[in-house]
Amino acid sequence: MMRVVIEATSLTLTSGGLARYTSEHSKALARCFPEDEYFLTSDQPFPMPESAPQNLMRGGVPRNSMERRWWLWGLTRESTRLHADLVHGPDFAVPYLSRRPSVLTLHDLSPWMEKSWHHAADRVRRRTPVLLEMGIATMIITPSETVRKAAIDRFRLRPDRIVAIPEAAAPWFRPSPPVQESRPQYFIFVGTLEPRKNLIALLAAWREVRRHHEVDLVLAGRRREDFDELPQEPGLRVLGEVPDSALPDLYSNALAFVYPSLYEGFGLPVLEAMQCGAPVIASSAVAEAAGDAALYADDHDSIIDAMTTVAQHPESRAEWRAKSLARASQFSWERTARLTHDIYLEAMKRFGK
Repeated sequence: MMRVVIEATSLTLTSGGLARYTSEHSKALARCFPEDEYFLTSDQPFPMPESAPQNLMRGGVPRNSMERRWWLWGLTRESTRLHADLVHGPDFAVPYLSRRPSVLTLHDLSPWMEKSWHHAADRVRRRTPVLLEMGIATMIITPSETVRKAAIDRFRLRPDRIVAIPEAAAPWFRPSPPVQESRPQYFIFVGTLEPRKNLIALLAAWREVRRHHEVDLVLAGRRREDFDELPQEPGLRVLGEVPDSALPDLYSNALAFVYPSLYEGFGLPVLEAMQCGAPVIASSAVAEAAGDAALYADDHDSIIDAMTTVAQHPESRAEWRAKSLARASQFSWERTARLTHDIYLEAMKRFGK
C-alpha cells in the first residue's frame, strides 16, 4: 500500500486546466489503485472532487502560524502526520524541504516565455526553477514531449528525471443529442479568457467569416482580470463560466470548437471537444493532443479559411466527428494514472540516492 499526498490548492479555482487535472487525476489514481490511500490537502478551503472514491480523502490544514508557511513547513508537516510515502505537487511546486520523495507536474513553460501571458506568475517564475535545478523534486511530469524537451534545455535537467504523460478528457464528456433539427450555427471556444489564448485573432477571423455565413461565436469560460471585457456585438455570445454539466451540449452542437492558442503545454479542452464529437480547428500548439484529427490554423488568414471550410461543408461533419471521436479514444485518465503511479514508484526508488 502507498500513501500519497496531493497538493490541492488548484481545486480552489472554479474552472480551468489546473483544477481539471488535479480533480480527474486524483480520482483516477484512487480508482485504479484501491489498495493505496490518496489525500488532497491545501492551506486554503477547497471542494473535494465529485464522486471521489473512498480512498481519496481530505487531508488536514495548517495548525499554527508556522504551518501557514505552507510550502516551507505546513505541507511537509501535514505529510508527516498522514504518514505519506510521497508528495505530488500538480501545480508547478513541491515542498521546499526534501523530507520524502516528491513528484512535480510542470504543465508548460509559459511563465518563462511571454510575461504578458501571466499577470500573477512571479512566484512560479522564481520558485519552480529552484525546485527543479536543485533536485528538490525527485521526479517531474510534463503533459507532452514538447514541454519535456523544452524543460530539459531550460532547466538543465537530466532526461531520466522527467517524463511526458498525456492528459485526457473526463469520461462524462460524450456526444449529446442535437438540440434542434437544423445544423449547429455557432463556433465555440471554451477556456479561460486570457491573452495567451489569442482570442482577439479569433474574433477578427470570425467577423470576416460572418460577413458571408450567418454563424455565431460562443465564448465560454472565466475571464481573467488581465483580459479586457468584450463589448456586445451581434452574434457574439460571451457566456462566462458555465457549469461542467453544460459543456457536452455546447461542444456537441457546435459547428466546430476553435482553439487558436499561441502556446499550450497540452490543450485539454481540445480532447474534451473531440470526445463530444465536435470538429476541431486549432493552432499547432496543441498538435500532440489533436494529432491528425484537427484542422490547423496559426494565423488570421488560416483561421478564416478553416472556419469557412467548416461553415461551407456541413456534409463533411460526420467525417470530422469520426476523426475527433477516434482521436479522443486514444487517451484516458486511467492510462494517465497508471503511468503516474509508475513515476511514484520510481521516485520512491530514487529518493536519497
